[in-house]
Amino acid sequence: MKTKIFAGAMLLATLSATPMFASSDRSDLDDRLLQARKVIDQIASTPDKGIPDGIVSHAVCVGVIPSVKKGAFLVGAEYGQGVVSCRTGHGWSAPVFIRLAGGSFGFQIGGQATDLILVAVNDKGFQDLLKSKFKIGADASAAAGPVGRNAQAGTDIQLNAELLTYSRAKGLFAGIDLNGISISQNQDDTDLYYGTKGENFETILHGKQPVPASAKGFVGTLARYFHIARSR
Repeated sequence: MKTKIFAGAMLLATLSATPMFASSDRSDLDDRLLQARKVIDQIASTPDKGIPDGIVSHAVCVGVIPSVKKGAFLVGAEYGQGVVSCRTGHGWSAPVFIRLAGGSFGFQIGGQATDLILVAVNDKGFQDLLKSKFKIGADASAAAGPVGRNAQAGTDIQLNAELLTYSRAKGLFAGIDLNGISISQNQDDTDLYYGTKGENFETILHGKQPVPASAKGFVGTLARYFHIARSR
């Protein structure tokens, strides 16, 4: 046990010194939105291998974490920065920024960085994304999402899962088990992006914050792919 604790401490110390933990600037955030938009564009280009229509039309919120990185020092870990937007009565909301962190679970293909997508399928999933931090599988129920335009989500997924989780690497798109991964609000990056202090995630995700010009590409792509708006 002491060996594992020491290894974990050394991992955090090592990762903390790497660029992925460095402070962001505005250009980093704009690029994150651009990369997230590209992930959705790439999934949209292969609809028969993408997210089923039944999920696309009923998605409440979508989180995109492009190019999740993997670091290893005695033990493995994943780390990523992403964005979230939620469906409102008048379209998709302005984005907020999130972080992903967790132990190694082998979702990467050939060592390549992997894109992740989180789809909240009900209001419980939306409420999860309003928490300052939550762990998938412990604080929020999740399931590997089904793939294929006409694929049907199983009854257990529809009734029990709050989030459906997907990965994309080397052109392959598939559902993935992300149990044990932690998702947290990135308040610093959200404040930086909007130029305010303590920007409220709920206010933004409920659509009360205008979509900034640099986020319109990402939000517009979500609106085209995750179609059929529903009031919440």
